[in-house]
Amino acid sequence: MERSISHNGKAWSNAKEDRIELVAPDTTWARQYKVEAVALRSVIPLVRGLRIAHFGSTSIPGIRAKPIIDIMLIHPEPGLWRDLIDVIASLSYVYWAENPRKDRMFFVKGMPPFGLRRTHHLHVRVPNDAVAELSFRDLLRTDPATAREYERVKQELSERYPNDRDAYTEGKAEYFAKVLGRSPPKPLMQTTARAAADQER
Repeated sequence: MERSISHNGKAWSNAKEDRIELVAPDTTWARQYKVEAVALRSVIPLVRGLRIAHFGSTSIPGIRAKPIIDIMLIHPEPGLWRDLIDVIASLSYVYWAENPRKDRMFFVKGMPPFGLRRTHHLHVRVPNDAVAELSFRDLLRTDPATAREYERVKQELSERYPNDRDAYTEGKAEYFAKVLGRSPPKPLMQTTARAAADQER
């Protein structure tokens, strides 16, 4: 198998061109996720408890977002994660090797010089580490007022930090924590039916 490409933060960078710009909601985002989820399931070895879910702003109907499909690969066996690098890379993802969180893995598709722009982010987490993001997603899907508030916060952050992805992300994290603080996270898998439905999102 061909050696997968890993981003090391030194060989190349497109930070100056990688502006944070929100676009109008796109009704194809859910379909884009489903296409990618099918491709991922076709290459990732099946283990008990494996789930794939759409999250982030493109998973919230009707709000502006960066046009990047965020995908959560919930994998309960960290000891097997290193074996995922080459199979995920076979779908044109770049492994983000310098991720400071050693208990997570992160992959990007489309970022120059391997594409024109970022199109997908793949986040590999253990089940407990996915609870907050999926709870936040579920809340915004069912609470339009909070979804609009989040959209406003992101718009302000994108205008304040158009080239500073870290500052933009930190600003979102503050809002994220504030919202989850007033609405406690729900268990990741409340019922078998709910888990099965998530697989199809």
